[in-house]
Amino acid sequence: MKFFDKLFSSKSELPPRKDVAMEQIDRQINALYALLVDLVGTEKLVIQAGKMEALSLMRSDKRGERVLALRRILEENPMLGPAPRDGEIPEILMQLQERVADIVARKDVESRIEKKVTEKLEKEHADYVDDIRRQVIKEEKPDLESPHDKAKREELEKLESVHLTQSVMELLRPRSFAEIVGQERAVKSLMAKLSSPYPQHLLLYGPPGVGKTTAARLVLEAAKKKETSPFGAEAPFVETDGTTLRWDPRDITNPLLGSVHDPIYQGASRALADAGVPEPKPGLVTEAHGGILFIDEIGEMDEMLQNKLLKVLEDKRAFFESAYYDPDDPKVPKYIRQLFEEGAPADFVLIGATTRDAGSINPALRSRCAEIYFEPLTPKHIRIIVENAAKKLGAVLEPGIAELISEYTIEGRKAINILADAYSLALEKASAQAEEAAPSEAEEVQGAEAGASPAVTVSKAEIYEVAQVSRLFQYVTKKASDKLIQGHIFGLGVSGFLGSVIEIEAVAFPAHEKGKGTVRFNETAGSMAKDSVFNAASVLRRVTGKDIHDYDVHINVIGGGKIDGPSAGTAILAVLVSAVTGRKIRQDVAVTGEISLAGRVRPVGGVFEKAYGAKQAGIKVMLIPKENSKDIPKEHLGLEIHPVKTAEEAFEYIFADEEEAPEEEG
Repeated sequence: MKFFDKLFSSKSELPPRKDVAMEQIDRQINALYALLVDLVGTEKLVIQAGKMEALSLMRSDKRGERVLALRRILEENPMLGPAPRDGEIPEILMQLQERVADIVARKDVESRIEKKVTEKLEKEHADYVDDIRRQVIKEEKPDLESPHDKAKREELEKLESVHLTQSVMELLRPRSFAEIVGQERAVKSLMAKLSSPYPQHLLLYGPPGVGKTTAARLVLEAAKKKETSPFGAEAPFVETDGTTLRWDPRDITNPLLGSVHDPIYQGASRALADAGVPEPKPGLVTEAHGGILFIDEIGEMDEMLQNKLLKVLEDKRAFFESAYYDPDDPKVPKYIRQLFEEGAPADFVLIGATTRDAGSINPALRSRCAEIYFEPLTPKHIRIIVENAAKKLGAVLEPGIAELISEYTIEGRKAINILADAYSLALEKASAQAEEAAPSEAEEVQGAEAGASPAVTVSKAEIYEVAQVSRLFQYVTKKASDKLIQGHIFGLGVSGFLGSVIEIEAVAFPAHEKGKGTVRFNETAGSMAKDSVFNAASVLRRVTGKDIHDYDVHINVIGGGKIDGPSAGTAILAVLVSAVTGRKIRQDVAVTGEISLAGRVRPVGGVFEKAYGAKQAGIKVMLIPKENSKDIPKEHLGLEIHPVKTAEEAFEYIFADEEEAPEEEG
């Protein structure tokens, strides 16, 4: 301070005679030095002056040298010079005053910012200490919870304490291979493909309610126990539904393949969000790693999602991308870095099930999967399923109940639902009867219920009531018979995985004028069926010698069903021959096959499925083209299956003498 005392008092050593203006300038110079001392402190000012070679100038008695020292210190330039003359000093002082003012303003702003920073640091430190304190308290007293949390927990526990009995479908779900009725070949194929050391991806086709999902679950459990199987004891079975899976073009949400939650908008975990790190969320393909991913109704999935799933099957990994991921960021945890750079493991066997045809599946996906077709259920299968379900329910079935249910559905799941509904109605009726009974009788009923509950009897009345309430109709309305009928035949068609019989009838009358007869055919049957009529008309003349133009002929497909292909050609020819010649047709025979102009029976598709339609209708004999003989086992479903090459061979089974069976009356 002695240095600056001398500095500020140096004006007294100036010549005694000074004008007022110079005294004012000296006071301004001293004021600037005083401000610098207040702003930076004495020691820092001396050090700065030393660096700028201004110490000697500060001690000078000359006004200009002292101003030069101020310039060098404020402008931080030791090369400034020479010292200004007295006339130049006022202007320089104004510039120096502005510079000092800037320093004062900046110092004030820095001071306020520093104060806010300090306050924020203190607050965060206090919050951090509070978090640590709560964590320590939680560790010391883990059961400590707030009243709000306690109320929520108690409400949840109250909900957990309420349990209904298991659902009917859960109770009656097959627990063993023996309970999967009518799918022996499909289950055998499924087992072979999954028990192999090199299991294949699979696509399961078939109508609903025939046991595709249950079979896949049971086969995995059985495969785990085989030495040749690659599945471990903990191999997961992850099930999802293709109807709920949708491809998100933004890749924000993808439960199947996985997605990335960015730290700003999508709710990454707090620790990652604070650090600006995106969080990958592995999907079902990773959850199924080492096991089976079962996608029901895979045909309903978006084609783009099927393509992305195909990529995962090839790589056996699911990869993630994010614009927020910085591989050079040291704050990125190792596991997140590994997910982004190496992907998530996704080595699983895909099993896709669908009730749609193969055309709904991506061809590239189909080429990488083995395909297994589950078969439609026959009435016999439905009866077995109903009887097994009745045993599990503890219900007694009146005679004919299982047969009656089999007439309303070909789905095992639907048959169980009908039985369960009828069982509930029967149980309700039994309870109502018990309430209306005399007191003594009611006590006996209550006593029986207290011990072993009496079995509930399901009658046909309950089945009919369920059918009426649910608006069910008998699935099979066309029935075969032992009659012989002129101008009526059963053809065979297929829709999806289900076959059915097609009733075709024809009448023929001599034309009023020979050679000018007409042929009528219902338009709703389709153009392909109409072509089959004209083909049959040409063959008619060759096999019978009769010209169709000599007759007025009307051919009708009963029910107006549309025939998509030429497979009804042989049936149309037979019914046309019957109408023109008067020959009777057996009503326990069904026929399929395209007819050529030369009278040959050409191959058609869907022969296997058509057999189920024939069986449903009670058909005994099924005629198929010779070239389709390898497509269906002999005596499949107990049918007499006869491959034929020509129309004449087919006629041997279609037409019969009147003595073989009674003709239908009226």
